[in-house]
Amino acid sequence: MIKGGISYKNSISFKEAGKFEETRFEKIHNVIFDSSKEASVLVAQEIANLIQRKEELKEPCVLGLATGSSPIKVYEELVRMHKEEGLSFANVVTFNLDEYYPMDKNNIQSYYYFMHEHLFNHVDIIPENINIPDGKVSNEELQQYCIDYEMKIKSYGGLDFQLLGIGRTGHIGFNEPGSHINSGTRSITLDHLTRVDAAPSFLGIDNVPRKAITMGIGTVRNAKRIVLLGWGISKADVLKSTIEGEMSSQVPATYLQEHNNTTFVLDTEASSELTRVKTPWLVKSCVWTEELKLKAVVWLNELTNKPILKLTDKDYNDNGMSGLLAEEGTAYNLNIKMFNKMQHTITGWPGGKPNEDDTYRPERSTPEQKRIIIFSPHPDDDVISMGGTFDRLVEQGHDVHIAYQTSGNIAVSNEEALKFAEVSTVLNSVSSESDDIIKFLKNKSKNDIDTIEVRKLKGLIRRSESLGATRYLGVADSNVHFLDLPFYETGTVKKGNLTEADIKIMCDLIEDIKPHQIYAAGDLADPHGTHKVCLDSLFESLERLKHNSYMDDCWVWLYRGAWHEWEVYQIDMAVPMSPDQVLKKRHAIFYHQSQKDGVMFQGDDSREFWVRAEDRNILTAKKYHDLGLADYSAIEAFKRYHF
Repeated sequence: MIKGGISYKNSISFKEAGKFEETRFEKIHNVIFDSSKEASVLVAQEIANLIQRKEELKEPCVLGLATGSSPIKVYEELVRMHKEEGLSFANVVTFNLDEYYPMDKNNIQSYYYFMHEHLFNHVDIIPENINIPDGKVSNEELQQYCIDYEMKIKSYGGLDFQLLGIGRTGHIGFNEPGSHINSGTRSITLDHLTRVDAAPSFLGIDNVPRKAITMGIGTVRNAKRIVLLGWGISKADVLKSTIEGEMSSQVPATYLQEHNNTTFVLDTEASSELTRVKTPWLVKSCVWTEELKLKAVVWLNELTNKPILKLTDKDYNDNGMSGLLAEEGTAYNLNIKMFNKMQHTITGWPGGKPNEDDTYRPERSTPEQKRIIIFSPHPDDDVISMGGTFDRLVEQGHDVHIAYQTSGNIAVSNEEALKFAEVSTVLNSVSSESDDIIKFLKNKSKNDIDTIEVRKLKGLIRRSESLGATRYLGVADSNVHFLDLPFYETGTVKKGNLTEADIKIMCDLIEDIKPHQIYAAGDLADPHGTHKVCLDSLFESLERLKHNSYMDDCWVWLYRGAWHEWEVYQIDMAVPMSPDQVLKKRHAIFYHQSQKDGVMFQGDDSREFWVRAEDRNILTAKKYHDLGLADYSAIEAFKRYHF
């Protein structure tokens, strides 16, 4: 199902923006999908239809292609159509948007490598029809090379279809802020934020090239059809600026506002800051669901800086909510209702309070002792994201199991691994394996994938740190499960797809424990995608197991990590922490020493993870207090997932 101003069924065809009341703030046509997978299939279908039409006309189909995580599912679907439905690429000519400079095409970080791995190696495209900027062209020849690349595109009559992603700077291709609307193919210096976002793939920002070759804004805008993909909450702010803001060189993607056949294809999270999504009452009459009522009241609280119980009829009427008041009667009635709703999310008993009326509590009071699984994508997400709740569950006598879904080995630096290998060699002078590890690490180049022995060592480092933290919080080693899901064990930042082996491991654990509660990471903004795959593995496992009788008693709670927190109106359970518990959570995080200083996947936030988590929990408590509720030191937040 596609949501938004207009409903499209199996179509993402262009519609003029800003012509409907609910989209009047928007200057670029966009459609919103429940999932990026569903959206990607339709985008791939549009490309396939274009290829087939061009084939019937005996004309080449000239495609401008993008790299990065956004188009991967589109390419997967095109490959599937080629293999299963006979879609031919024999008439396709491709021009890639960009390439790092300098960059050898055989480097696993190159876009040449990316495109062949995800698309070209799996379809029948003629190799001579593949055009990707050459990251090894000499500096002296670079300017002429860019001119020639531009002229080759023009020799085909321009691009029939241009596929785009968007960077958090608002760049398309590598057209960074300051790019001119008529710019052509050229070399460019990358923005620091762009390099930060690329850092996980390069295992650190120091390894990210500072320059790139990119098609220009003018080149892109000359395409007959443009589709831009936007996935995830981390893109929400820049997409709002692009779709609703003024056209500016500081957000280069806004130049697409003047293109007459552009569609932005978004998932729910990426669209979350658009006016018609975030505050729909400002643009149209609303069907006031309970969730939307709470969302509106929380928004009004933040806008007016008033506690819920002090909001007035005038506050509601002046801010587009007269329809809500007409439905509820008075601000007084609505305020009491929403205040109580928020009050009922707060509990110091995340596993349920024994022998108490649980009518207005987020969790059941029975059984008094619950079997609980805390799924942690990496070996520190449990304490970073819900360390206080973890501690509370153990203290209150529940049978708590921790399941680390991946080894986390890719996040251990070579320097950290070398330190442990050298200590191991001193302790065991006859260990040839340690000697081999030391030799490999000292001579490792950028393109070398860790050996199995090195990955094993790095995994052991994360495992030992995890056991230190769980023991500190009072969990027996027998209740700690290291799943080492196979999708993760590639030795590179790029992970494999989920397989039956992954799902079986998840299902087996759930079947063995038969939990009353499951906690899992619902934060999909981590910069290397592992959280999403781990969550998908849980959802698939729940789907397969839900018909078992024991699953009728299982509730699933989603936490978020160090990247984003649930919006207040989304929270179903808020667990307060005392000052002592905040410190205890901090100390539990400190056991993950390899991730404490100089963490490899820092993102654009320079704070250590324990600081991020603490600040986030303090901010959530402040938001509750600003709503007029009790003043706590910190709060961890959860949203219930119904399966």
